[in-house]
Amino acid sequence: MLTAGCSSSSSGNPPATHTSSTSASTPAGGGAAITIKNFSFSGTLSVSPGEKITVTNQDSTAHTLTDGSVFNTGSIAPGGTATFTAPSAAGSYNFMCTIHPSMTATLKVS
Repeated sequence: MLTAGCSSSSSGNPPATHTSSTSASTPAGGGAAITIKNFSFSGTLSVSPGEKITVTNQDSTAHTLTDGSVFNTGSIAPGGTATFTAPSAAGSYNFMCTIHPSMTATLKVS
């Protein structure tokens, strides 16, 4: 399951929290997809081990997607895409954007 959230604060206002949980989507080339939009991750609920995942950045700033050890897209430019392979071991993999650490989500591999 992909669960996502982000928070931000400015001018002393309390943090705004964004969460999403969406069903799997399939890009034109097959595989699963995660979209980054409005400083949030959305996309797959569950993927198969070794499945290709395409990440599309629809924001106006660069983002990353990494779990810190198994997968890492590197910087994805605004309007850009990156592809990574889901881990081969089943489980839950928490990931984040290293540029915006409040952007987090979980990838379920089963």
